Amino acid sequence: MGHVYEDRLYVSLDELCFNAENGSNRGRMGRKNYDDDTRMNKATIIDDAITYIQQLQDEVQNLSQELHEMEATTEEIEEPKIVEFDAAEEMKKWGIQEEIEVTRMDGNKLWVKMIIENKRGRFNKLMETMHTFGIELIHTNVTTMKGAFLITTCIQGMNGETLEVDKIKQLIPDIIRVI
Repeated sequence: MGHVYEDRLYVSLDELCFNAENGSNRGRMGRKNYDDDTRMNKATIIDDAITYIQQLQDEVQNLSQELHEMEATTEEIEEPKIVEFDAAEEMKKWGIQEEIEVTRMDGNKLWVKMIIENKRGRFNKLMETMHTFGIELIHTNVTTMKGAFLITTCIQGMNGETLEVDKIKQLIPDIIRVI
């Protein structure tokens, strides 16, 4: 091997099997260690390629099997069930009653406070229906608790239309009954 001087190991380039013609390690990826005298011929290259492809196929097979096992375990895990509850009963239990307040703020803007029963999709339907009646909701806040929605919002008529408090007080309960 190399020479040892002052606790250091020195190795010559010849001892490291450095070959200037094949300086790249790419050609040696799947090959066994060959003597420097052995030249790469077509048979050696094909043999190395076959060995390397077999290694890759084995790796693909192992990874596919691992993936299949992971998919099987995820199928076994049950999804959490959504607990449905009777919102009206929950509101009654806590003494919460449906309520609608409408107050003029300034100009065309009205402030609306609604306490309504919490049903799936009801808030979206409310927004869509209000929009179809030409009412634009701005600065809307929604809170859900004890089976009820608490919705506070500022509304104004689309295209600058003036909304009347009394008409909105009559319209909103009708909309809520329909949705």
